[in-house]
Amino acid sequence: MSKFTVEAGSPVPYPPGAVRHDWTREEVRALFALPFPDLVFEASRIHRLHFDPREVQISTLLSIKTGGCPEDCAYCPQSAKFDTGVKAEKLMALDAVLSEARAAKAGGASRFCMGAAWREPKDRDLDKVCAMIEGVKALGMETCVTLGMLTGQQARRLRDSGLDYYNHNLDTSPEYYSEIITTRTYQERLDTLGHVRDAGIHVCCGGIVGMGESEDDRVGMIATLASLPQHPESVPVNMLVAVEGTPLAEARKVDALDFVRVIAVARITMPASMVRLSAGREDMTDEAQALCFLAGANSIFYGPKLLTTPNPGRDRDMQLLDRLGMTPME
Repeated sequence: MSKFTVEAGSPVPYPPGAVRHDWTREEVRALFALPFPDLVFEASRIHRLHFDPREVQISTLLSIKTGGCPEDCAYCPQSAKFDTGVKAEKLMALDAVLSEARAAKAGGASRFCMGAAWREPKDRDLDKVCAMIEGVKALGMETCVTLGMLTGQQARRLRDSGLDYYNHNLDTSPEYYSEIITTRTYQERLDTLGHVRDAGIHVCCGGIVGMGESEDDRVGMIATLASLPQHPESVPVNMLVAVEGTPLAEARKVDALDFVRVIAVARITMPASMVRLSAGREDMTDEAQALCFLAGANSIFYGPKLLTTPNPGRDRDMQLLDRLGMTPME
């Protein structure tokens, strides 16, 4: 039987909801080309095969070391190469991090994510981060960190501390990547993902929409993620937050329906992964977020700030979830 069947006059994956690792760009491109109602219906149907559509996993993200990064990621206000007003700070103290984690847990978060603006961590810094991971785990929360590139030995050290997830995004397609970043290669990102996976740590990996990329670049990014030997357990989909002083400060805003398409295609191609609405929600209407949930998003970052950029307040998020009849995932 063909890999595609026809429903409502449009091609959809066959068999529906199966976890595949052989997605081609042609197949992913065909999903993007579906009429919007058919695409969202298919994504919602597949979502229900793997998850309760009324549940949302809630994470909180804290910048434990802000600014001064030597990389030149064109979207990032923490790069030392751009004048964005973000000052380089030292690594936070353990007690301060654990205080933030306790507050996040009290606010309903089940996962605590910690980000440091490094190209790669030094071993002495890794020891301090491992103490933070151990402390957060002791609170009964899942842990995630994003620290830049890792060696295999560093990944194993993080695993031994109890780390659950490591975030390292691909950002965009292999072809467009050099337009956004020149200080680190696409292969180096894939190598870090390999070290994390080999160490037995869950992978959190997604990308950013709205950096001037074409739809074909969005196809390429999702096809790359969906054809990994094992899908990321968590797939954050970010809408660019344009920050004054970065090369992308004047980037054109993404159409909300185009963003929903990315969510839907991510859900269809990676059906058992958590698909997270990440950066950019502050500028999204409640209706756009509701469409994202309908299209298969089932995770959000919770709290007033994502590293250095704004995020909806906790009250606004809980009010929206309540209006939609949705609840935090335990």
